[in-house]
Amino acid sequence: MIELLKDIFLFDEKNPLIFTRLFFWGFFLVVLTGYSLVYKKSSLRSAYLWVFSLFFYYKTGGLFFFILIFSTITDFCLGLLIYNAVSHTSKKLWLALAVTVNLGVLAFFKYDYFFTENINAIFHTNLEVMPHAAKWSNALFGTHFDLSKFLPPIGVSFFTFQSISYAMDVFRGQIKPLTNPVDYGFFVSFFPQLVAGPIVRASVFIPQIYKPYNLTQRDFGIAVFMILQGLTKKMFVGDYIAVNLIDRVFSNPASYSGFENLFALFGYSLQVYCDFSGYTDIAIGIALLLGFRLPKNFNSPYKAKNVSDFWRRWHISLSSWLKDYLYVPLGGSRGSSPFTYIGIFIVLSFTVLISGDLILIPVFVLGISLIILLVRIFPSIKLDVTTNVNLMLTMLFGGLWHGSSWMFVIWGGLNGIGIVVYKYWRKISPYENVDVWYVNTWKIFFTFCFISFTRIWFRGESMRGTMELLSQIAHHFGWQAVPTMFVAYSKVFVIMAFGFVMHWLPYKTKEKYQEWFIQRPLYQKILLSALIIFIIYQSLSANMAPFIYFQF
Repeated sequence: MIELLKDIFLFDEKNPLIFTRLFFWGFFLVVLTGYSLVYKKSSLRSAYLWVFSLFFYYKTGGLFFFILIFSTITDFCLGLLIYNAVSHTSKKLWLALAVTVNLGVLAFFKYDYFFTENINAIFHTNLEVMPHAAKWSNALFGTHFDLSKFLPPIGVSFFTFQSISYAMDVFRGQIKPLTNPVDYGFFVSFFPQLVAGPIVRASVFIPQIYKPYNLTQRDFGIAVFMILQGLTKKMFVGDYIAVNLIDRVFSNPASYSGFENLFALFGYSLQVYCDFSGYTDIAIGIALLLGFRLPKNFNSPYKAKNVSDFWRRWHISLSSWLKDYLYVPLGGSRGSSPFTYIGIFIVLSFTVLISGDLILIPVFVLGISLIILLVRIFPSIKLDVTTNVNLMLTMLFGGLWHGSSWMFVIWGGLNGIGIVVYKYWRKISPYENVDVWYVNTWKIFFTFCFISFTRIWFRGESMRGTMELLSQIAHHFGWQAVPTMFVAYSKVFVIMAFGFVMHWLPYKTKEKYQEWFIQRPLYQKILLSALIIFIIYQSLSANMAPFIYFQF
């Protein structure tokens, strides 16, 4: 009995509380049972869900939930200080403190080893990082975290960005700060979207806290459909192709033919979409059952006809966050601002630290000097140059948000280059405004191939591995073995084909089968749900794969 209680209430790093585990659905059933008693009173509802959200985060991230508590208390107080400041200068100072604290938390827990290792390499020091939360967890709960290398708190990038947007919206006068710390805590830590998004704006979520609970029969159908859709994406498609192909190839690209490497690369584009959009589908469905509406985070991104279109469709909450809270403050398309130069300094500093070589500093100084000289000689290009710099900085920061390595810098930089190149290409392209199926098909295919190409650096386990993968595709494709590969990977091919077909179906077709499910009587929904879940679990391997974006 004691062991059972420990399993239920104590953190276990090997069994986090995630959507794909049966334990989560038991937890959610308990939440719903108690929720049926409190849902009519908004204040009690917020307190109830906040407590369960904290428990959820503790079961998922252990003692790191104290970081969430710290962030909640700090940002709640700073929001009030920003709003009540007498002068605009005071508001700016409080906002600067809010941004600094949140970015400081993010930098310390996500980039601590990165900074320490690279500073030691450059300046020959012997600084060490001690993850105290992991040390205490090992002592108190018998966990076995490796103190020499520790992952950052789960979801830290998501809840810090959400907190920053709250502070900035209060500063801009777009919202009034919450005066109840429980309501703010609930907003920051709402468990369906806490650890992997979508990043929810305060202006979207906070008004819902005070609205009466409302769940129509149609809403219920949509919620169940979204949950089933998310589980199918994640477990039936994403996990299956990951375990049976992608993970094997990316762990040792040189052992596989170029065809298998290319096959795995396209498969990874499908996997990361199914994994991440699957999570947000489930989150949206769960939130809707609780009476809250989360924003759409994906809009068929592989239907995009260019790179800019792709980033309007992919991880919409992050893309729009970067646009509103980074690209626009940098100056956007209006030109440069002081933040442009601060951004350049930060990105270049990260790049020097990543390289571990101070020789890059004079190289960067020379490059910046040449750009300034070019702008002085040709003043007419100044706006174009600064706009492109702001775009590149935004995408590079987006890369660094995912992690502190050359891999993510290159991935972000390539996507930035893709957007900049498209800006100019669309002005001269004879096909830009042509709307016929074969032109659209080519645009979609080319965009998908480019995005998949950039993901070599997103998914690759090392720079050497990415070079091996590219080399195998270029020099050892193995055309003669392709028919054999189709047979050997027949199940993977079928699952991938299913995933891509479902993704590329016309919107009207998707709406029709969603509407068909919504209109089914309750008993049919139950039978269909049981059948889909049975099929999903038949496809599972021994170990469930964690959600990819938990590491960010």
